[in-house]
Amino acid sequence: MSIKQISVFLENKPGTLCAMTEVLAEHEIDMRAFTLAETSDFGIARIIVDDVYKTSVVLKEAGYISSVSDVLCVVIPDEPGGLNRVLQVLSGAQVNVEYIYVFQGHKNANTAYMIFKVADSAAASAALSAKGIKTVEQGGLKKL
Repeated sequence: MSIKQISVFLENKPGTLCAMTEVLAEHEIDMRAFTLAETSDFGIARIIVDDVYKTSVVLKEAGYISSVSDVLCVVIPDEPGGLNRVLQVLSGAQVNVEYIYVFQGHKNANTAYMIFKVADSAAASAALSAKGIKTVEQGGLKKL
């Protein structure tokens, strides 16, 4: 089970990120999760949204370069060792984690949702499912 992540390439200069988020706000696009990675010349904003198609179109029409990729959204108990249990399962399945970031859902304060970019989504999903660790599908984001 995977969800779609939009990566937006941004020039690393003052106001660029603000301009992109303004475009999203004007089109009433609510970001569910967000992270920003940067280098000296550019940045990559990675966002999770409910409506990937609409967001991709809005960004393209506004002149942004973006790409869509599959990531896993893993449900993790918000308690000590929660992340470690997930990482143990992925490590045991020989699945490499490229990066992760977290967001809180609105409904359950005791649960964290982590976005995982992994080398092999199918193997990761199978390993997590076998250990009873839940993942969220794209359609399930609205319920968080």
